[in-house]
Amino acid sequence: MKRIALVGLFCMFMGGGVLWALAALPASAAFEKMQSLAGDWEGRAEEGNPVKSSFKVVASNTALQETLRVSGMEEMVTLYSVDKDGIALVHYCPTNNQPRMRATPESGDVKRLVFTFQGAGNLPSLAVGHEHKLVIEFLDNNHIVERWTWRKDGMDIVMVYHLSRRND
Repeated sequence: MKRIALVGLFCMFMGGGVLWALAALPASAAFEKMQSLAGDWEGRAEEGNPVKSSFKVVASNTALQETLRVSGMEEMVTLYSVDKDGIALVHYCPTNNQPRMRATPESGDVKRLVFTFQGAGNLPSLAVGHEHKLVIEFLDNNHIVERWTWRKDGMDIVMVYHLSRRND
């Protein structure tokens, strides 16, 4: 009887691990797509300002660091990593707050990731200006669009950056 109970427990744990691994597959595939962005990018904001971004795989391939430079603004750093069945990010903003967002990718070829606000470090109130959402569209291997939503006092402003891979 003990043996049957142990086998049953083993199967439950293994089954749970398999289910967790299956749920994590779209996140792993999406993160691989994110890692393929490694390198330098340039383009324009929708209103015409020059934009530069660089992506670098860091921490033994467990994180992706993006450094974003928009003309007229101080540089911003965002770290992306797999978080169970999703991809988490922490955005280090010149306004000295650190929004945390998360995207849960669907199965199949990743064309778009939607990161939604989960909370923030050093943000005394949601009325204070902060990045609240990010949508990354993968147009092809050399073109992406980033749509950052800035929220302040409950009002949203979407900043759109069209980026192309630099092939120096």
